[in-house]
Amino acid sequence: MGVTISFISATTEELDRAAKDPSWAGQFVSDLYGVDYPWPDRHDCGPDKAFGGLQFLFDEAEVSLEFVMDGFQILDSGTLFGWTAEQIDGVARELLATPWERLAAHYDPERMATEDVYPNMWTFDPDGELDWLKDAYDELVTFFRTAAEHGHGAFMNFSF
Repeated sequence: MGVTISFISATTEELDRAAKDPSWAGQFVSDLYGVDYPWPDRHDCGPDKAFGGLQFLFDEAEVSLEFVMDGFQILDSGTLFGWTAEQIDGVARELLATPWERLAAHYDPERMATEDVYPNMWTFDPDGELDWLKDAYDELVTFFRTAAEHGHGAFMNFSF
C-alpha cells in the first residue's frame, strides 16, 4: 500500500471536538471513510502517494503548503491531523494563485529520483508521472477551493 495522504472536509465543531477527544476523532474519521459515497456535504481527495512529488514541486516553486507540517496533530501516532477553516482558506487562495505550469516547470525526474522523492518512480515513465502529479494537483485545488467555499476545515489522514 505505501504511505498516503488524504483529506476529508470537517466542520469547526468536529475539529474542536477532535482536539479535545482524539479517540473520538480517530473513530469518527474512520467511520466517514467507511460509508458509501458521495455525501453531499462532505468533500474529500487524495493526493494519495502523489504527496511526495507535489511537495517537491511546492518547495521548488516556493508554495508554502507542507503536507506533514501544516495543520495540528490529533492522534499521537501522527496519522491524523486537523486543518482549520482559516488554514484551508489560506491554502485554497495560494493554490488558486499557483497555476500548474508554475509547478511543472520544476519537474525534474532525474533529480527527484536521486533525492529519493517518494514514491521514487520518476524515471520509469517521466511523462506519465507528470500527468499523475497534475491530476493529483487538480484534485487538491478542487478540494481546498470547495472546502473553503463551504467554510470547512479538514481532517488529513497520513497512513503508512
